[in-house]
Order: sequence, then C-alpha cells, then structure tokens
Amino acid sequence: MRDRPGRDRRVVHHRAPPASGPSRPGNRPRVVVVGAGIAGLTAATGLAERGIAVEIIERRPHLGGRAGGWTDTLPDGTAIAVNRGFHAFFRQYYNLRALLRRTDPELRRLVAIDDYPLIDGHGRRDTFRGLPRTPPWNALAFAARSHTFPLADLRRVDARAAAPLAAVSVPAIYDQLDHLDAETFLQRINFPATARHLAFDVFSRSFFAPPTQLSAAELATMFHIYFLGSSEGLLFDVPTSNYDTALWSPLRDYLASRDVQIRTDITVTAVEPGGDRTFRVYERDGRAIAADAVVIATDVAGLRRIVEHSPQLGDDAWRASVGRLRSAPPFLVYRIWLNTPVAPHRPAFLATGGLSPLDNISVVNHYEQQARTWADRHGGAVLELHAYALPQQLTPAQEHDIRARLLARLNRLYPETADAEILGEHLQWNQDCPLFGAGDHAHRPPVRTPHDQLVLAGDGIRIDLPVALMERAATTGWTAANTLLTRWGLPGHDLHTVPTSGRNALLRRLATRYGSAPARVEDPR
Repeated sequence: MRDRPGRDRRVVHHRAPPASGPSRPGNRPRVVVVGAGIAGLTAATGLAERGIAVEIIERRPHLGGRAGGWTDTLPDGTAIAVNRGFHAFFRQYYNLRALLRRTDPELRRLVAIDDYPLIDGHGRRDTFRGLPRTPPWNALAFAARSHTFPLADLRRVDARAAAPLAAVSVPAIYDQLDHLDAETFLQRINFPATARHLAFDVFSRSFFAPPTQLSAAELATMFHIYFLGSSEGLLFDVPTSNYDTALWSPLRDYLASRDVQIRTDITVTAVEPGGDRTFRVYERDGRAIAADAVVIATDVAGLRRIVEHSPQLGDDAWRASVGRLRSAPPFLVYRIWLNTPVAPHRPAFLATGGLSPLDNISVVNHYEQQARTWADRHGGAVLELHAYALPQQLTPAQEHDIRARLLARLNRLYPETADAEILGEHLQWNQDCPLFGAGDHAHRPPVRTPHDQLVLAGDGIRIDLPVALMERAATTGWTAANTLLTRWGLPGHDLHTVPTSGRNALLRRLATRYGSAPARVEDPR
C-alpha cells in the first residue's frame, strides 16, 4: 500500500496497532459480518486478509448496500443497469479507495468528473472547475468568482461566531456546535441567504436532511473535509459502469479467493451471546450460526431491530444509544430513459438549490457504460433525478405530483427534454440513511460495544475522525476489523484521513483570536 494515498502532502496516517504474538488465537476465529454494504465489505476484507474465517450475510440480493447495483428490465424487455442513485467518489475518500484498490490498484474503473456545477432558483450558477486545490485559496477563489456571495453581505458575517468553520478540529467541533442545527448556526453567523442554497444547503442535503435537521457540527466537518481541510479538491470520480460490475463483483471474487462465504437474501433477526462459540446469529427462518465474533454493519434501522430482538446484547446505556439512532427523511431516485439526447454540453452531474423538490440531475450516459450503450443504440439519454428530505408519508396523488414537478424542473433546466418521450422509468423511495441531528453525536454508538468481540460499522456509527458518507462507512469497517484483529494479536490496517484540525496557521490564529477554541456557540433561541 502506498504511503500517501492522494496528492495532499498533509494527509494524516493513522497507523494500526502492531501484532502482539502471545495473544494469537489457537484456532482460526470465525466472524459473521451482518450487512454487505461498504462497511461490511470493508470489515470482511480487513479480517479475511489476516486469515480470519468470515461469513457475510446480506438481506438484499446484491452487494454494496446503498451503493449497490443490479439489473432490471424496461417494459420492452430490455435489460437495464440500475442502482440506488448517484454517488460521488471524492479523492479524499482514502479508506474507501483503499478497499477499491484491492481489485483495481490504479482505480481505472473510476473516471473523473470535470465539473460539478450548482444552480439556484434564480438561475445563478457556481462551478468548481478551475479552482485551486490548496486551502484556503480554494474557498477564497470560489467565493470571489461566485454570483451568490455579494461582498457587502460577506462583510456582515459575524467573524467571531463563524470562527469554528475556519479551524475545525475533530472531535472538538462536536463540543462546540453539535447542540445547534445547521440552519440556526448559519443564521447566527449572518451567512448570506443567497449563498446558503449553494454553499451549504447542498452539503446538508448530501446527508439527506434539510439544514433544520442537520447538526451544525456535521456541516462544519464537511466544510473542513471538502474545502479547508484538504487539498484534494471538490471534484470527484464516478464508476465507469454500474456499481455491481465496476466495484462489487470484482470484490466478491477477491473475497471468495480468501474463502469468504457470502449469502444474500437472508435477514438476520438477532445476535445473542452464548452457544458453541461466543455468539449465536439468528436468521429469520430460525437458523442459528455460531460465531467467535460479529460485525453488525447494517443501516441504523436494521441495527435497532437486531438489538431490540436481542435482549441479552449489551448493557442498558449501550442499548439506549442504539435506540436513539434515527433515519433521515425519505428520498426519491427517479431514473428515466428518453428517446432523444440531451445537449452534449450538459454536465454529468448538476446540483440544485432552491428548486424543490429537485436536488440534482445526473446524465448517466455521460459516464456509465451500460447507460451509454443504451443511449447510443436508441439515440436517447439516461437521466437520474433526485429528491431528498421528503415528507414521511405520501399519498399516491402526492407521489404523482412530486414526479411531475421533478420532470417540470428538468424540462425548464434542460429544455431539450420537454418533448422527449419517456421509454422507461425506474422509481425508488428509500428511508435508510442515518440522520445526524443536533445533539446526536454524544449519544451515537461507536465501533466498540460492551462485548469484546462484537463491533459495529456503518455510516451511522460514531468515529472521531474527519470522515463522512461512504468514507465514514469504509473507515468504520476497517476500524471494526482492526478492533477484532488487535484482540487476537494480529496486525491491523492503517487508515488515512484529511488533517484532524484546521491546516492553515493563520486561520487557526484568527479562530483562536475570536475565541472559537474552546468556546461554545450558544443557541440564540
């Protein structure tokens, strides 16, 4: 593994604990990994590479979790590749990329997106193309050329209250800001309303939550990860083909070569201490599997269900922390196959602000091989429309209305689609992303549990490192594997992150001058 996983010379190398020979297990341990999303696959990889016997149990028919892909059919019988929706593979996702390099050392199955334009309801556009990568010049250049950052409004920003954004330190930022929601924090610092849609709302909605439901600490951490804490830039890569073929089928083969068993379409209902080994893992059909250790790497709803049905698992405080986990509001992924192309200059990915219910548009055939093949064959286009943070329950009439509004937004932004015929459509409603609400961090369960050989992994699990989204899933997966390996005296796997605190000395001094460390920004309500 390369010493520096990206271009940033200040990447932080978190070394794994070394092996401790005397405590090596006498027999080969057997681990059950519950969940085959990014977190579970990462944990399984980390364990299998050290000779541990691993079995993965996944309730879906495919691997990858929310980044999974599979094959479906259009009404005419044409086979199509579909997935849970667009994902951005940022260059600072070092630990996720370490997983992908197991089967693609040069990451040739990822392709760079050359721009990531943003547009608001008034037609104002921002772009990340051509920005310097080095902080703070990247953020300053973005603000200077943006149409949504009026200089007069920026002068009214409360520098004292905004100081935590300039010198984010993880995990200290949670002590400062986690009690506030992102909307309240932005109002508190007098951040320009015109800029909020594009500068911060897009980040917030990446967590599938509106700013009123997102922790200000999470928003600040994202600002650090993507802007002031990293010189990898805000442009990103995407897979060259559907997620199953580009990412997970090769990894399945890699794991199989290390004797990992993978069983799909099976739901785990409970995990209890005892039996022939340390734990018994129960499946819906009543079957029980003996395991020396267990990694639970499900979504938060799945984790809550397992714990609820496992009365001997953990202690009261831990069970309460699991019970407090929440899912973000529902979101919709609407993929359509059109009989006419979009204009060739349309970006692969367009983010929107203030254009409810539309959050982004992807021109899938601009980067994904299966969609490109279909579009070339039919002279058309494959598009994907996302709508985040939707109401909890919708009537059929409301669902129809949202689809119609999404198409209306598309037709206005891309007028060439107005007369196009929809040859096929694939609609998904999901509510399985974790919610990072104000005050949640202190009560979020970490990787370690009250049981030495039971660990958690996933993007909803607490880890005090500057990571988010898919990278949080991968990082907790490696950490879960390392936790078990350390107990068995085996070497773990190194991790890498962006700097854990503000990298610019001037900004740190200014933040200290304005009292951001260790001051706590109070909720004005």
